[in-house]
Amino acid sequence: MIHSASSSSASRSNAASATAAGTVSKGPLKAGDQVHIDKAALLRAGLQQVPEIRPEVVDRARALAADPAYPSAGIIAKISAAIVNSPDLTEDQP
Repeated sequence: MIHSASSSSASRSNAASATAAGTVSKGPLKAGDQVHIDKAALLRAGLQQVPEIRPEVVDRARALAADPAYPSAGIIAKISAAIVNSPDLTEDQP
């Protein structure tokens, strides 16, 4: 069992535990509360096979950067609206 850093008994009773099936649970197991480590390992293996630099993506970026019509006026308008309508996170700071 992996114990929490907190010293409260409630925290200890909800400490994460790993099972032999490769799942990690916090408290009683529920249907959606399982992490399958074997799937994470497959994802890591797949990511290791993808090159860090993909030439076709670099070529596409260069073509877009050289295109004077990119981004279009519609894309700029949508981005501008998203910026204007986004919350000001500095108002939340004390």
